[in-house]
Amino acid sequence: MGIFELSAILITLSALFSYINHRFIKLPTTIGLMVIALLFSLLLILSTRLGFDFELHAETILASIDFDKALLEGMLSALLFAGALHVNLDDLLEQKWVIALLASVGVVTSTLLIGYASYYVFGMLGVEISLIYCLLFGALISPTDPIAVLGILKKVGVPKTLETKITGESLFNDGVAVVVFLAILTIASDGAGGHDAEPMAIAQLFLQEAVGGALFGFVIGFVAYRMLSSIDQYEVEVLISLAVVLGGYAAAIAMHLSAPIAIVVAGLLIGNHGRRLAMSERTREHLDNFWELIDEILNAVLFVLIGLELMLVHFEISFIQAGMILIPVVVLARFVAVGVPVTLMKPFRKFTPHAIRILTWGGLRGGISVALALSIPNVPERDMLIAVTYLIVVFSIFVQGLTVGSLVKKDSKPDS
Repeated sequence: MGIFELSAILITLSALFSYINHRFIKLPTTIGLMVIALLFSLLLILSTRLGFDFELHAETILASIDFDKALLEGMLSALLFAGALHVNLDDLLEQKWVIALLASVGVVTSTLLIGYASYYVFGMLGVEISLIYCLLFGALISPTDPIAVLGILKKVGVPKTLETKITGESLFNDGVAVVVFLAILTIASDGAGGHDAEPMAIAQLFLQEAVGGALFGFVIGFVAYRMLSSIDQYEVEVLISLAVVLGGYAAAIAMHLSAPIAIVVAGLLIGNHGRRLAMSERTREHLDNFWELIDEILNAVLFVLIGLELMLVHFEISFIQAGMILIPVVVLARFVAVGVPVTLMKPFRKFTPHAIRILTWGGLRGGISVALALSIPNVPERDMLIAVTYLIVVFSIFVQGLTVGSLVKKDSKPDS
């Protein structure tokens, strides 16, 4: 099946599920779409038990979609740019140390805690898995995905400083987590080949990906800014922004730089300096409308895909047991990864009341974790890690996503 047919099916399902959710269910859009897609998947699976072959056709279609490439090398660039475009750089700089710690030390801490805890959980259940793949699981499940929760937080009036922390952390921790994931995957692959990965090589990979990605993002963002400032034609300027996202992301991947970090930096530059100094009011309006629409469409398709992927996940009793045990482990690891940096910084700056609790419960896992799990090579551990990741992501989006609004209303207060 070609890309046109696949796109037509996904867009049609997204539109249909969006209508059903908005008209009847009235859940937050992304959560509602995933829930309906999950129910749709379960109905197709049930149809097989009744003698129909709808599930087989659906699985064939889904199998032709390379989910990890579609997200990591397609949707993610636009989603990150759209998110970064509306982040106030001054607000971000005010929270820079908190965001930097959460997106770096927090991700690494979470990776180690979840990795070692999962090693013992799997061992307790009699599942054989090496420590390095448990650490790989820790890396892929650590990045938070605020796509489903930011709309909720805004509706309940979350304090601006807390919103900036959540948004800023999520924009950068995706890139950091991908770099950590790739570093651990390199160690696992070298170990499988009978070679030990050199620590210096891993450090060089991290610096090249993260620092190189940020520098490259600044370069393409600055070039785009100069181009935008030299003209006043909104059609061309919107096209330039699209070129930054697609061309910049592809170029970063080709140069082995962190494409997510590059696009976030470019988006921040264009969304702030470009918006204020290089665009007319008419261009800003068209640019905002364009990227808001792109963001909504891709989010809808992404969460529909997450729900439909259920049909391709292989579940065993031990996988389900491990997932149920690791759900609270992942939440606890998030609590530690957030709580330690925030507690250490409290003597030096003010935080919103109950910030740790809100940051912990609002740290949803989403499409990036599923995509990274699906990108694991064909090794014996792959099916188990995909199944456990899927269970945690579904719990995170559905349970945490539906309750975080109530938590914010209860715990947060306006900034003092």
